Amino acid sequence: MGTLHEEVKNYYGKELENSEDLKTNACCTLTAPPKYILDALNEVHDEVQAKYYGCGLTIPFEVEGLRILDLGSGSGRDCYIASKLVGESGFVVGVDMTDEQLEVANRHIDYHTEKFGYSKPNVSFIKGNIERLDELDFEDGSFDLIISNCVVNLAGDKQKVLDDAYRLLKPGGEMYFSDVYSDRRVPVALQNDPILWGECLSGALYWNDFLNFAKKAGFTDPRATENKPITIENKLLEEKVGELEFYSVTYRLFKLDGLESDCEDYGQAATYKGSIQGSEAAFDLDDHHHFPKGKIMTVCGNTYRMLNDTRFKGHFDFYGTWDTHYGIFEGCGGAMPFNTENGSAEDCC
Repeated sequence: MGTLHEEVKNYYGKELENSEDLKTNACCTLTAPPKYILDALNEVHDEVQAKYYGCGLTIPFEVEGLRILDLGSGSGRDCYIASKLVGESGFVVGVDMTDEQLEVANRHIDYHTEKFGYSKPNVSFIKGNIERLDELDFEDGSFDLIISNCVVNLAGDKQKVLDDAYRLLKPGGEMYFSDVYSDRRVPVALQNDPILWGECLSGALYWNDFLNFAKKAGFTDPRATENKPITIENKLLEEKVGELEFYSVTYRLFKLDGLESDCEDYGQAATYKGSIQGSEAAFDLDDHHHFPKGKIMTVCGNTYRMLNDTRFKGHFDFYGTWDTHYGIFEGCGGAMPFNTENGSAEDCC
């Protein structure tokens, strides 16, 4: 494990000068940012942006005033976007183990504090290994939101990362992160390839293993918000991976009591008020729960809790109780969650 960590630090600290040095598009964001993120991104320092190696969009709506932890924060790009969005009443902590990346992130704290018009910094960066968060000075239940961008795949003990994330979140808190997943388990021979590991492919979790890891950690009902297939576009590396297929997927994992392993029907519904900044016309909880403003939408018990027992509560009207159970929502579960050929939004609650 020590060798793996050293190889990752060397790859991201010395071998890669900027995102153009990547040999695949696995560690590249494949979706254009929404306006609220793009506006914040435009204020982030050019050097911080140049050393960005993420694969998705990891900052959800409604984060003002939150305390956020970024696992594998790198040069600090996502931390600085979050710093802008949480405002002076919020705070962002970035954890990374690569000295060169931390040096870039720390060098620009004052720049962003001034750029955002804050009286003092609302972001800090700590050297640490995301597999050993228990060794850092964080109190249990001290974060509202944990984010991570294409970093968990680089960890050897992914279960430990998820376990610690669950422990550090407040009740009703959320882990919202993008990473690389595979359609089957990556062979050991490929896992030992340092280039494929550094390119975020060898460490990719088989999607069903991830779901089991997340549930074991306490995140009972993982929800994918978006997914994109990854095209390697490097002939030598394509030959190495063979028929393995990779996806960039963003998941949200809620720390909530009472979530059930399946989508159960209690006759409940919710109506979105249109009050979340940047998402006034409609709100997407995940890739199959779309809430147009003002429309009463039936929901399963888990979705009800994800809206009613979190920071989203004030943006919805709720209907129904837990008094009567009507059975399961048919069509939920079983297939790979980000394979559209196996189902559609209409198949689920």
